[in-house]
Amino acid sequence: MSDMVWKPKHPERSQMWQFLQSVNQRHHLSLNTYEALHQWSIDYPELFWLEVADFYNVHFKQQPVGWALAQHPCFIDTEWFKGAALNFAEHLLRGTPGHIAIKSFTEHQPLRTITYQALRKLVGQFANGLKDLGVGVGDRVAAIMPNIPETIIAMLATTSIGAIWSSCSPDFGETAIIDRLGQIEPKVLILTDGHQYQGKPHSSLDKIPGLQKAMKSLKKIIIFKHLGIDLPKSLTPLCTTWDDFIVDKPDNLSFEILPFNHPIYILYSSGTTGKPKCIVHGAGGTLLQHLKELGLHTDIRSKDSHLFYTTCGWMMWNWMASTLALGATVCLYEGSPTYPDTTHLFQIIDANDISVFGTSAKFLSSIMHEGVKPNQFKLQALRTILSTGSPLLPEHYDYVYRDIKPDIQLSSISGGSDIISCFALGNPLLPVYRGELQCLGLGMAVNVFDEQGKPIKEKRGELVCTQPFPSMPVGFWHDEGKTRYHKAYFERFDNVWAHGDFAEITNHQGLIIYGRSDATLNPGGVRIGTAEIYRIIETISEITDSVVIGQEWQDDVRIVLFVKLKPELTLDETLINTIKTRLKTQASPRHVPAKILQVNDIPRTLSGKIVELAVKEVVHNHPVTNLSSLANPEALAQYKDRKELT
Repeated sequence: MSDMVWKPKHPERSQMWQFLQSVNQRHHLSLNTYEALHQWSIDYPELFWLEVADFYNVHFKQQPVGWALAQHPCFIDTEWFKGAALNFAEHLLRGTPGHIAIKSFTEHQPLRTITYQALRKLVGQFANGLKDLGVGVGDRVAAIMPNIPETIIAMLATTSIGAIWSSCSPDFGETAIIDRLGQIEPKVLILTDGHQYQGKPHSSLDKIPGLQKAMKSLKKIIIFKHLGIDLPKSLTPLCTTWDDFIVDKPDNLSFEILPFNHPIYILYSSGTTGKPKCIVHGAGGTLLQHLKELGLHTDIRSKDSHLFYTTCGWMMWNWMASTLALGATVCLYEGSPTYPDTTHLFQIIDANDISVFGTSAKFLSSIMHEGVKPNQFKLQALRTILSTGSPLLPEHYDYVYRDIKPDIQLSSISGGSDIISCFALGNPLLPVYRGELQCLGLGMAVNVFDEQGKPIKEKRGELVCTQPFPSMPVGFWHDEGKTRYHKAYFERFDNVWAHGDFAEITNHQGLIIYGRSDATLNPGGVRIGTAEIYRIIETISEITDSVVIGQEWQDDVRIVLFVKLKPELTLDETLINTIKTRLKTQASPRHVPAKILQVNDIPRTLSGKIVELAVKEVVHNHPVTNLSSLANPEALAQYKDRKELT
């Protein structure tokens, strides 16, 4: 697993290298490796984050009077850039006027392009419409929208006037939407008439009565006609179309200057163990982290174009949108990534000279199993593939370098909605090792702790962060005293952020994620990450998907593996023996499941993550408290009352 599969040809041309030289020059240092730069960034966080702000020309309208309170006795109460004021949207709209800001691709519409100059005008129109409604600083604007330019426009308009943005994908069910957006009492709701997936249109208009009834705070519902569906006559006066909302609105744009930590986004936890937590993120911390990650770690410049396959209900949409802060082109794709055929996204990447492509590990796994070979296209401009959502397994690295492009930087990145950023990610100065995330992020004091809270290297344990960082949540919505905030991250270890991942720091100072800590298997008291089993199952061609849990059994825990097979295949003793032999020889006898069972579907969250916990609850006859957070809750029925598990 320590095989080097890529190394940079010209690291000295990267922004990371330029930043390193700038730090050396300005602080009279002689740092000459990334590891040294990372250590300096966590030893001197105040200086480091100021350097990031200067390097990317973050424009403080009011200068800070103090930096990070790094020695504050309570991690959770650290205040960053005290006294500083800025506007988030202003920094995302600084691009060269004639340069293309957005390219938009959908299943059913031709390519659309919008320059920075045109984007500013469109944002101005929508912002002035919001102002006319009385929307102002601290009000919430919510959206149920596809990944199209209007969603970016509305987000920038919202944050330009100091309001707070929150979004869901239109494939969310009504209950899932209300569980999220209903908690934050939005003043305005922006809703698509529908979305198309795999060539099939899906209307959203039937959700309006239920949403309006549940959200008494709404002053206006703005409907964007993405599919061109005729609006029903029964709609109330609260509803208007996007075109009617902005008609005759001036396009002048002004920016509300607000404190560094003023909220701009509300994101949501997965909600599989109860109602989703509403996680509030601030302007300054989000901007600095995204500039650091997209600029230094991903090396995106104004000449680049960035396509991340995501929906507006996943944190990666917010992350991708910040590409605009670098003056680059954001490429939006709305629809199925494999429609009308399995190479569709790669055709777009090839034809449009897209340089950075982001996706989920699940997508790479699925096209690998289908035998898709994107290397049939030239992909000349493509230099980086980003992957997140779940651990990227060693076999996925093999697939990318064999069947997509041999000379490409494959950056597995890991963080979450909790921090709207990453703890570990890519690096243009370092090689890529098979199965590893390249490095720990600058300014992030990431470590791995054992059960006693002691740091360990090259051993598996809890992923933690031992120092504050700017993109920590401002707080949770309606969480007086930060009680739920503290419980979510600081109960495991005193004054240390425990992220909930089971991980290992490697001898290359990279990271391997073995799965979620709360899903970690514990047979005979030995901790096993679920990804350790998935990475071996991925090599068995008959299996298209799987989920593994620990079942309480005779005062211990036994491993139970559920597998989804290729169509027409049935789990038999031959395949069971193949699975057990692979796990025993490639991992250990402890990794071998006590039971292997066939299912026809694997339950996942709305953002595509496997929900081991929900399966575990069903197997143990416990209630799953929030089915609306699942994309396919009906799949759970086949895990209930399995006679093989009693």
